[in-house]
Amino acid sequence: MRYYEDIPLDHHSVIGTYSLSEAAIIDFARAWDPQPFHTDADAARRSVFGGLVASSAHLFAICTRLFFDQADPIRVVAMLGKDKLRLPNPARAGTTLTYETRCADRRDSASRDDVGIVTLADKVTDDAGIVVLTQEVSLMVARRQRL
Repeated sequence: MRYYEDIPLDHHSVIGTYSLSEAAIIDFARAWDPQPFHTDADAARRSVFGGLVASSAHLFAICTRLFFDQADPIRVVAMLGKDKLRLPNPARAGTTLTYETRCADRRDSASRDDVGIVTLADKVTDDAGIVVLTQEVSLMVARRQRL
């Protein structure tokens, strides 16, 4: 478990990978974002995307799951916000997504001495190295217990 003290400025890590299947795109979209370019391969081929693509909500969910499952998790107390969210390219079926993060900023909390505030700059790429998502996430992170 990593605490505030364990995350220096510019710390970089690969959070994890996810193989994005056509079935996963369709199943998620049917439940949460039923646009035809997410749920119907034929309609998607006729869309601006030229094929089936994952919904932005699906990408957010993938990031959340990978962040939770990472081998050396951060002791998050709360997420404070997401900023500068961009989806520059579609995430397509049959690719493997890689989620990386870098500590872009960190500061002591002004109101609590048991936490610090960390801003992570996230990037998700497909297996060709094409960026499909970037965002900055501000987190309240626990400090180690002081004796």
